[in-house]
Amino acid sequence: MKVEVIAKPLAQVQADAVVIGMHAGERRPALVAALDAGAHGLLRAVLDAEKFQAKAAQVTHVHTAGRLPAARVVVVGLGERRGSAHETLRRAASAGVRRARDLGARAVAVQMPADGLSPRERAQAVVEGAILGTYAFDRYKKEKPDKAVETLSVLAPDARSVRETREGASVGEVLARATWFARDLVNEPANEVNPTHLARVAAKIAKDGSLDLKVYDRAQCEKMGMGAFLGVAQGSEAPPKFIHLTYTPSGRARKRVAVIGKGITFDAGGLDLKTAEGMLRMKDDMSGAAAVLAVFTALPALKPAVEVHGVIPATENMPSGSAFRPGDILRAMNGTTIEIGNTDAEGRLTLADALCYAREHVKAQEMIDLATLTSACVVALGPSCSGVMTNNQPLADRFLKSAERAGERMWQLPLIDEYREHLKSEVADLNNVGPRGGGAITAGLFLKEFAGDTPWIHLDIAGPAFVEKAGPLTAPGATGAAVRSILGYLLAEGGTRRS
Repeated sequence: MKVEVIAKPLAQVQADAVVIGMHAGERRPALVAALDAGAHGLLRAVLDAEKFQAKAAQVTHVHTAGRLPAARVVVVGLGERRGSAHETLRRAASAGVRRARDLGARAVAVQMPADGLSPRERAQAVVEGAILGTYAFDRYKKEKPDKAVETLSVLAPDARSVRETREGASVGEVLARATWFARDLVNEPANEVNPTHLARVAAKIAKDGSLDLKVYDRAQCEKMGMGAFLGVAQGSEAPPKFIHLTYTPSGRARKRVAVIGKGITFDAGGLDLKTAEGMLRMKDDMSGAAAVLAVFTALPALKPAVEVHGVIPATENMPSGSAFRPGDILRAMNGTTIEIGNTDAEGRLTLADALCYAREHVKAQEMIDLATLTSACVVALGPSCSGVMTNNQPLADRFLKSAERAGERMWQLPLIDEYREHLKSEVADLNNVGPRGGGAITAGLFLKEFAGDTPWIHLDIAGPAFVEKAGPLTAPGATGAAVRSILGYLLAEGGTRRS
């Protein structure tokens, strides 16, 4: 989909379909009126005949029969004027462009009401929604849909706003394309995506973006003392890879941030084997790693003034004669010993060494880890909301503000000190599991041990990383959860240095 910005009156736009938004309760919506004059009342007549109420996500369309240069007008309901205008416009653009695509439109133009947003913000929201909403994963299908939007035209409010609109559209496209990248990577089958494949993907990203890359093999990880990570890896024939990408801004970096993603490319549970139903979707256990890689596809274009390190401990968790066992004791990179209460609590073990690495070798000033970590978080927050845990409330507050702006649902869970007792071991410093109740929190407390005093956020994305049904901005499958929130946070913290 090619994205362009144009500045001309709405009624003069030539396209297969024009998409506009309309709020509920408006007597004379400005965008409807702008088109209806040229259509000789056709649009208003159809809306009245259909009793169109402009409820959120309500969509209708009108064939203009040659009365306008655009062949069709798609009207999307925006609902009442409340809540996040950014997310309202994203969802409206998604719904409208989807309808236009399904009608066979290849050239689509979009204009939405201002809703208190600047032209830049409006354009970013529209482009994000249009691209995110039209995602499909059909790489392995012989027959592919022949309906696709080839050109998306975003209308600037006036000639003076073209530059600002173009900047917003550009950022929106970068964020949405990065999210697509993460979705594609997670949707790939595990027989294609293994730790070596992730390392290859990282190498291509580094080459394309002129980024620094280090990939450590098993022997190098052993030398650094990554016993927790390698303990998980020892059951798989696929060799583990510990990936470290670095983005360095052109000028002085305002801070150094490590973004750490769980990279279990397939999680069978180890010797504590998952059920067939529980194992079916476990190619998605590298959603955190996919998000980190996606972030690095976007950083060279966005140019935030922040030094960013992407750390991915990549392995499989498989049952075999060499697999680690319940009751084994592993030693993490910082010397902490861990008794294995359950081999299916493997993600926190790999992240433990990744957090130690980010502290010791990166000297990170902030750390954000994200992982499909616990089913307990899905029980607590459902399938559409990520859990957030932290040892630094100001950091969490700033990050949650970016998540809200991105429209990604997140909710902070408390790290209750008393629950630390649940991780006690009689024979080691820690056990890797606690009781079922509060499982997401005890997993967060486990990771907190390795974050130390470095400001740190843990994102448990087990719910929203992969969905069974299509949503307002998602197709069934991988969602690219947290990619836009992380990029938004890095931009907010560092601003941009555009060339």
